[in-house]
Amino acid sequence: MDLGLKDKVAVVTGGSKGIGYATAKLFLEEGAKVAICARDKANLDKAVKELSKYGEVYAEAIDVTDEEAVYGFADRVVERFGAIDAWVNNVGSSFARKEEQYSGEEIDKHYTVNFRSAVFGCQAAFRYMKDRGGSIVNVSSLAARCATSGRASIYGPMKAAVRSLSQTFAGEYAAYGVRVNCVMPGFTDTPLVRAHLDEAELAFTTKETLLNRAAQPEEIAAPIVFLSSDRASFMTGTTVEALRLIPRTPGIRKHLNKRITLGYKKEKENGGYELRYRNPMLSLRDRHCKRTSSRSGKRSDLSDGYICTQGDRRASYEGYFHVQSRK
Repeated sequence: MDLGLKDKVAVVTGGSKGIGYATAKLFLEEGAKVAICARDKANLDKAVKELSKYGEVYAEAIDVTDEEAVYGFADRVVERFGAIDAWVNNVGSSFARKEEQYSGEEIDKHYTVNFRSAVFGCQAAFRYMKDRGGSIVNVSSLAARCATSGRASIYGPMKAAVRSLSQTFAGEYAAYGVRVNCVMPGFTDTPLVRAHLDEAELAFTTKETLLNRAAQPEEIAAPIVFLSSDRASFMTGTTVEALRLIPRTPGIRKHLNKRITLGYKKEKENGGYELRYRNPMLSLRDRHCKRTSSRSGKRSDLSDGYICTQGDRRASYEGYFHVQSRK
């Protein structure tokens, strides 16, 4: 399918690696001109060298949490290419809190990187789209609707805010012919994930899903680029979830139930114990969350029911369990 992106101008923030790099590459393969930005100039220069094989690329090392830096970048993209047709806000970061509770500084950092940067990006794009139309895509995360507990859990609410922002700006910009949509990636095998999770954790999080693996960045880039194109001209205020779904059909459930063997026994204070069995058959919306901090060794529970996890480098996955209490 021709997406109609030839000679269009696309901006991708956080475009030096991972999902951002894959998105920039796909835009170029579709014939678009691409501008990317990132904070690390070395990674940015490496990305430009590779991406230039596929088409015309402009790049700047900027901090997208800096309002004037983002607006200035947009100005220079227009000076270089003459317009902005598509803008992808791809920047985001999750990091561990230092203590049991978030400090004001840590909250501000999560807010600034994950939400404020998206606001600036949308506004920068709209300045040059309001007279000619265009498309904005914000990259959120599965964490936006799958609750997490532990040291990185505030990342989820910030990404939920990005999803809501997309709907808000979709309504605000619609009269100008500017569409705003959101893509919510599931667990994706990016360089950042590889840097923070070992092979065992990567395998643990993906082995009992329909596709039995994590997404590749190119698989997230595909819906981003589609939403940016005229082929999605009647889509705005939409969130596309690029997820590895848990099987729900009886046939698949019967097959996978044979594999639910991993579990452990937890002693209770009253002398009884609990059997916790892995249960991959529950939808993400039905699970609560659990994980063990590798620093404190303490378990963080929201309930004794079904659970899901999102990870960071200070946390180890416990998995999905169904709890049976025994006396």
